Formats: sequence, C-alpha cells, structure tokens
Amino acid sequence: MSKPSLPPGTRDFCADTVRKRRYILDTIRSVFECYGFEPLETPAMENLDTLLGKYGEEGDKLIFKILNNGLDNPEKEKSIREEWEKVLTGKSSKQITERALRYDLTIPLARYVATWHQQLPIPFKRYQIQPVWRADRPQKGRYREFYQCDVDVVGSSSLFNEIELGCIAHQVFTKLGLPGYTLRINHRKLLVALAENCGGINWLLPITVAIDKLDKIGLDKVKDELRLRGLAESAIDIVAKYLQAKGNGLDLLQELSLLLGNEKAAQDGFKDLTNLFNSLQAQGVTVQIDPTLARGLNYYTGVIFELQVPKTVKIGSIGGGGRYDDLTGLFGVPNMPGVGISFGVDRIYDVLEELDLFPATTQTSTQVLFFNLGEEEANVAFQQMQQLRQSGISCELYPEAVKFDKQFKYAERKKITTVIILGQKEIAAQSATIKNLQTGNQETVAWTALSKQLLS
Repeated sequence: MSKPSLPPGTRDFCADTVRKRRYILDTIRSVFECYGFEPLETPAMENLDTLLGKYGEEGDKLIFKILNNGLDNPEKEKSIREEWEKVLTGKSSKQITERALRYDLTIPLARYVATWHQQLPIPFKRYQIQPVWRADRPQKGRYREFYQCDVDVVGSSSLFNEIELGCIAHQVFTKLGLPGYTLRINHRKLLVALAENCGGINWLLPITVAIDKLDKIGLDKVKDELRLRGLAESAIDIVAKYLQAKGNGLDLLQELSLLLGNEKAAQDGFKDLTNLFNSLQAQGVTVQIDPTLARGLNYYTGVIFELQVPKTVKIGSIGGGGRYDDLTGLFGVPNMPGVGISFGVDRIYDVLEELDLFPATTQTSTQVLFFNLGEEEANVAFQQMQQLRQSGISCELYPEAVKFDKQFKYAERKKITTVIILGQKEIAAQSATIKNLQTGNQETVAWTALSKQLLS
C-alpha cells in the first residue's frame, strides 16, 4: 500500500503550529473588534456564477470548481453522464459544475450584503476569518488552501475608512512585533488615467494585469506582454515611464501628474493619495506611495493597498485590498461603496517563524504534568489536578503508571516545564513535589498552597 499524501498546496497543522496560528488570529481579531467590526462567516462554496467574472482573466483560471453529483437524483445523474460524454469528445459543458470553492472573502461579502442589505446597519462593518482556495502553483508562501482575515466597510465613501484600515494594519503588526513592514498604496484612478493616455479605458484591464506581474517578471517582460496584447509602442513607452517614475511620497505624485495630465480621474487619485499619505504618516504608519501597485482584480475602483514585509524575508505581500465602489451592483444592488483590506495568515505565520518572533507562551498548552505512580496516587493526583484547573492552571495526569523515564520524555515532547509528583510520602503529608524541568529545581509544597505557588 502506498504512503498516504496530501493534495499539493495543502498542509496538516500540528499542535505547535495551531497555537501559533491562533496567536496570529486572536491578535488580528482583537484589533478588528477594537475598531468596531463585527464577525461574519459565509459558506465554503458559492454558486459558480457568483464568482466567475469577478477576478479578471487570470483570477478566473484559479477558481476551484466543484463537480456536480447526481447521486440523490437519477435524472440528474443521467444528465451529468451525458455531459461528461460531451467533455470527452471536446464539446463544452454547462451542467458538469454549478458551484465552486470561494476564491476570496470579498465577493461572498458583496453577495451577502446584496442579499441582506435591508436588515443590515449601513455602513456595514464586518470582519471575516475563513479559508479560501485557489488553483495556484504551490510554492513558498503560496498555497492552494489558506486563510484570509478580511475587514471591510460597505456603504460609505469616506476616506476615513481607508485611514482606519491603514491604522488597523499598523496596530496588527505592532502587536505581532513584526518590524520593517511597509503599507504600499496606489489609486486605481491613476491607472485609469494611464489607460486613457495609452488609447482608452479598454486598455485598463490588460495594462493592470501586466503591471501586476512586474515584481515577478520585470519591466521588459511586462512590455513584451503588452505588445502581445496589441498595445502600440508609443503607449508602451508611456507605461514604462509611469512604472519608472522616481521620488518619494508627494514628490512622486508631482512627477506622475506631469505624465498623466489633468484628467479628472488622475486629479481625484492624486487628491485621495495626498490626504491618505499625510493622515497615515501622522498616525505613525509606515506608508509608501507605489505607482507600480496594480492589484489586477476587476472590482477595485479607488485606493488600493498592499502590505510588504522586510526585504530580508523572501516572500510576497502579506496582505492587500482596496476600494470597490460598486461591488454589490454585480448582484443587483447598485451604489453601495465599500473598502477593505485582507491579511494573509499563512504568509504572516511564515514571516514570524523565519524571524523567530513568536512568543514563548505560544509553544505549549499544558503547564503542569502530574506523574502517575499507581492507582491510589493517581486518584489523589486527579483531585488536586481538578482544583488547579479551577484556578485556571492547565494540567494533565499521565494516564498509566509507567517508568519515570517515559513520563519525563512525554513532558519533554509536549514542552511541559513543570511536573508534580504525588507519592505515598507526599499524600501522608498532604504535600506535593514540584520539579521545574528547565532549571532542575525541586521543592515540596502543601496542597493548600499549590495553586498559589504555580501561579507565581
């Protein structure tokens, strides 16, 4: 029999990993709730037509489609079999799949708001922490199943929302002790103005899709891709000048304004970026205006974000998002502006692990192990253990009376630093022997003082 394996791009999580991930999730959740956001959960799968066409040409290719089954309906099973025959003979199929695993948490949010908007408080402030799936090529920091932590405001156009999202990112990474992060910002209206300068708004999607690959393939390959899509050489030169603009902060915006002209889209973008940049800097957020940031998803319309880790860590962005002013319009509820940002838990985990930034307290769950010396001793130990648990001390009793060596090894593997020994001598004196496995120190403590001693 062959050894069992996991699907590529998925992982098992051991206890240490789960605790570290929980530390990240709890930290992020606490910040979200501090800013007044409420939790939301949506199904793992959505109807296929809910997702298709929302992520651009590249994104749609990465959607995991779910194969229909007809086991509960003989007529449906027959129809699916017939469709499979069409697939095998090269003909298209519309009935093989009707559902898909969610690609992100933003489109499900838009579908939810469109469904329930009459009962929701508007603006609707929600956070969502759930797994998503993408049929991507697995590599470091890129998985096919991974968690996202999204925080969004729907029903408000105020730039204060973008400012708060930047502050949320800053507070999350400050609490996680992650140094050297950068919040990169840009504006889709600058990209709209760029497309207009290159021949018209129809060039927006091809240009943003190509620019979004800049970090991976470089400027020359971006230009080659635009040539393949039919963009004129003069327009490619404009894109290249845009991507090579120099300067920091507001000086960079001044240079871009000379390139993009006085079009309304450009001026709106410059105004928002100027206000956002100044406000975030005043709040101590490490922010950088980056015209190369495109986020090639169709639904973004305004400010876009990306969270970058220190360059010493070879990994992509650890979060991103932006404004989408008519996302619910895709589901029949127009004029519902929104903005949000998403944190990539799995990549944040990889960064904290590589930089050794997890607190020692995330390494263990059991604080105390009671050794098992026999049936009578174990019964007394169990009673003492239950009292310690009432005091909030996590502890366990080794289930069998085996050699001390085996019980010590168990404590070592679980990273338990304290063991308690209750033998006949200790029971007679109503005391316990406490041994610290890190220091080797050992002391005898009365049962009445046991919880106080351990808590200290």
